[in-house]
Amino acid sequence: MVASTAAVALLGVGGYATADVLDVAPGILTVERPVVVPTPTVSGTPAPVLLPTPGPSATALRDAGADAPVPTARGLLAAVDAAATDRALAGHLGLSVRDGVTGQELLGVRSAQARVPASTAKLLAAVAVTDTLHLGSRIPTTVVAPPGSTDLVLVVRGDMLLSPTTGDPDAVEGRAGLADLAAQVAAALRPSGRTTVRLRLDLSFAPGPRIPATWVRNDVRDGFAGPVAMTGLTTQQARPLRPAPASPETTVARALVTRLAEKGVEATLAPATTWRAPAPAGAEELGSVESATYGELLEHALAVSDNTLAESLVRQAAATAGAPTRGTGDNAAFIRSRLAADAIPVPGLVLKDASGLSPGQAVAPVTLSAVLARAVQGDSEPLRSVVAGLPVSGLEGTVRGRFTEKATADVLGVPRAKTGTLRQGSSLAGTTLTADGRPLLFVVQVDGFAQTYDGTLRARAALDRIVAALTRCGCR
Repeated sequence: MVASTAAVALLGVGGYATADVLDVAPGILTVERPVVVPTPTVSGTPAPVLLPTPGPSATALRDAGADAPVPTARGLLAAVDAAATDRALAGHLGLSVRDGVTGQELLGVRSAQARVPASTAKLLAAVAVTDTLHLGSRIPTTVVAPPGSTDLVLVVRGDMLLSPTTGDPDAVEGRAGLADLAAQVAAALRPSGRTTVRLRLDLSFAPGPRIPATWVRNDVRDGFAGPVAMTGLTTQQARPLRPAPASPETTVARALVTRLAEKGVEATLAPATTWRAPAPAGAEELGSVESATYGELLEHALAVSDNTLAESLVRQAAATAGAPTRGTGDNAAFIRSRLAADAIPVPGLVLKDASGLSPGQAVAPVTLSAVLARAVQGDSEPLRSVVAGLPVSGLEGTVRGRFTEKATADVLGVPRAKTGTLRQGSSLAGTTLTADGRPLLFVVQVDGFAQTYDGTLRARAALDRIVAALTRCGCR
């Protein structure tokens, strides 16, 4: 009852409201419960090759099921029709199903009609990031000493998940730690005997809007997204009903000052008006820590549907490519440019951001499924690894609580997907295996349900039933 009351209360607090709260915030709708790794069977058939274990399964996208029968359009449509029993789906269902081996579309239902994508728009952001950034690279956070100056400069390049204390080399959130950075700086200063410094930041990389103008301000106020910056603390990320600080860079700077003091170095902050200037050429590096890889950061952004991180990663990609980053629509423009370069069809596309958070956006199922197809057709190995690492239903990320109802529990652990949940529309996009073991790529969108808490739950259940039907059938 407490969980339900909290969820209902959220419906009135912002434009995002039920957007992925249904998926991303455990405890708001359901209490935490132990996760049991399932070994599902589908209609009595052996367990599929794509086992429900966390971590990428790129070989499943490439090889598994290549010899299994390909479903027919008639068989797929029959399965979808049998599952689409909610009357609110009539005329409001968009769907694209592709072969997971060849990427060819097997079934389209209003697949060229653009609808509200919600957070499945992050798959378009993934195209821009994987096209541009090396997924094995890491983001440095560095302290340098300019020649001939007593100042130190903290050079930030995009790590929004810094630990305020010691870093964890096995973590994505908090891999780089400010205590480790402070220890390196103190050790570098020790031979000179310097124990007092002035610190400023270098925020020159990838400048842009702190809050995209197309976002609903209440969504930021209520913690569904935070300021887009090139640095931040993992302990201060936006969470539902716990907003991020207005200036993440100031929070980072103050945390580093505290860590330096613990190492015997007294640091004062230079005025924030000096923080936009780049560090001078020839500055001596005193210490550096590195984030998780870009690939891990992108998978994290998709798994937990992190709006702020998605925007930051696309902005970093745009800056790396030499594209504009300062304007409100620059992230969306960069994504559109990459979709065009990759020949992704975009009928009716209306894109305003990289996260899917802005109202008034529209993406067709065929666009999203073409992105998934690019991952299996050999055109982009980096994108393949990202799609292969989408969260496992019932086990990870925003699909942890999906496919758990009686009508869909038999396929729990087989589909991997990116969720999209807004009051205006819901969607699900990812991969699954048929009962015969053939990989499928799917995109399902619905927008005909009441824009209420109960309506959103019905939409989510309808999506799960359709994907379950695709999973449990041979569809021949």
